[in-house]
Amino acid sequence: MDPSLPSKDFQEGVDDAGRPTPTEHNSLQKHVAFFDRDHDGLVYPWETFEGFRAIGAGYFMSIAGALLINVALSGKTRPGKYPSLFFPIEVKNIHLGKHGSDSGVYDSDGRFVPLKFEEIFRKFARTHGNALTSGELMAMLKANREPQDYKGWIGSWTEWRTLYSLCKDNNGLLRKETIKAVYDGSLFEHMARETAAAAAAKKKAWI
Repeated sequence: MDPSLPSKDFQEGVDDAGRPTPTEHNSLQKHVAFFDRDHDGLVYPWETFEGFRAIGAGYFMSIAGALLINVALSGKTRPGKYPSLFFPIEVKNIHLGKHGSDSGVYDSDGRFVPLKFEEIFRKFARTHGNALTSGELMAMLKANREPQDYKGWIGSWTEWRTLYSLCKDNNGLLRKETIKAVYDGSLFEHMARETAAAAAAKKKAWI
């Protein structure tokens, strides 16, 4: 993962195609909207799978992610509605799917909380001020655990270890700008462009 993200990846207001995107008051929606591949406000398991593949995840991780995420979040984001065997996630209600034992960087309405974000590095970035090692990441997860919140423990561990696996740099560091980009939703678009470019270059090399 290239740790240097171009400035356009942090622009608010429109995506690469000029479509409106949620503002910073809906940062959690922006985080999820990448997986809404047809932009209808719903994320189905096959869209989650496609999104994972687009950012360079392997088949197993993409399948597991699609099953776990959609099964876990579909009911929570569709309050008052009958369960669906297609397990859609409603993007507008994604804040209802927040679990415990997290970093607190998203508030209860899905808004980005800068002080909580900075707190991650102030408390846990001991080796490098603007990056987390694998050990520091695990220390953060342990510190965030709420008593007997086993689902929250598993959810946080899965999210952060997946992020670390996909986005650590060549020195095994998860950098601050990368974590910031995943919170505002811009990282996925950046990773998708990188993955597509790498695939195109590989295909060209075989011609």
